[in-house]
Amino acid sequence: MGGVSAPRARFRWDREQGFTIIELLVTVVIVSVLAGAALPMAELVNRRNKEQDLRRNLMSIREALDAYKRAYDEGRIAPVPGDSGYPPALATLVNGVQDAKNPTGAKLYFLRRLPRDPFAPDLQVPSEATWGRRSYDSSASEPKEGRDVYDVYSLAPGNGLNGIPYREW
Repeated sequence: MGGVSAPRARFRWDREQGFTIIELLVTVVIVSVLAGAALPMAELVNRRNKEQDLRRNLMSIREALDAYKRAYDEGRIAPVPGDSGYPPALATLVNGVQDAKNPTGAKLYFLRRLPRDPFAPDLQVPSEATWGRRSYDSSASEPKEGRDVYDVYSLAPGNGLNGIPYREW
């Protein structure tokens, strides 16, 4: 009986000494596989966040353009013959225009600040230059700049996670 229990006790004693090289290698491999899987997920999360910012920024600019047009149609912005009723530049939404119906000469503002295209690579470029601008006279399939800003679009190359090119958002 003593001979059978002695090797077990000795085996337990060796086992409590530490990890074997095989156990350490298996642990390193598992950790590296997990890290390899986490890196693409982090890039995907970053891209998804930029796309959400792009949607939000496009929506806020487009709402400001629509508010400008409503103010023009209501006579709050002095009409100019031949004008479409849209702002001449994106900066107009931030800088404001004189309220034609207000005798004190107050200004109408449509944005506090102009948001940037989150996919614009150069942070030194002004926010207005990060957007493509479409005039009222141009078609949606071939947007061109003109006398006014009817719509904006992203200048980022490539497609979103939904498969639609950023330019068409």
